[in-house]
Amino acid sequence: MTQFNEQFSTFTHQFAAAASRANRLALESAETVFGVQLKTFEKNVDATTAFFGELAEVSDVESYKTLWPKGLQVAKDNAERLVAASQEVFGLSLKTGEAFGQLVKTQFETATDNVQATVAKATKAAKAK
Repeated sequence: MTQFNEQFSTFTHQFAAAASRANRLALESAETVFGVQLKTFEKNVDATTAFFGELAEVSDVESYKTLWPKGLQVAKDNAERLVAASQEVFGLSLKTGEAFGQLVKTQFETATDNVQATVAKATKAAKAK
């Protein structure tokens, strides 16, 4: 029974360590994604605010005509930044998924090695009797 308790204790310790690593990985990923999205949002707000500032200073129709292309350019730049940020977030998500997969793979390999060692020990003990 003592061997079972030791194995169970070892397993729970390994599981807790793996869960801790998984949580840390998830939090780091979320922090990075949030940072990318916040930076993009900030740049878009700055560009749009600057354009609206110029728009507010216009007093005649001709000035509106010259600002129209600039407004379209601001909208295009904002959209491009959003797309680039989305692609970066997707890439980060893939890397996080790969890291989770590697973590799970490592845990399965460790568990398999432990089981094989236990079976080998039990087999050796049974042959000795």
